[in-house]
Amino acid sequence: MEDELCPHLTNWKVVIKEKKHQCDECVKTGEEWVHLRTCQTCGATLCCDSSPNQHASKHAKKAKHPVAISSEPGEAWAWCYVDEQMVEY
Repeated sequence: MEDELCPHLTNWKVVIKEKKHQCDECVKTGEEWVHLRTCQTCGATLCCDSSPNQHASKHAKKAKHPVAISSEPGEAWAWCYVDEQMVEY
């Protein structure tokens, strides 16, 4: 039996795709990032947890924006920061 998806990802669809392929916060400080995630509430594109600054996770927690998608070419998945669940689309 498969685990049920959290309410944030149930019937979820991509709302906002990345506008630029850069971390909005890292650009401001001249930092580098590993991978990018785009918030599905506000559209902010920020760096992943493998990046030194982990801006996407910090944003999700502070802004209470639960879902982000991968902004990496060829990847099609969303992550819920609240329930720590992933769904491919």
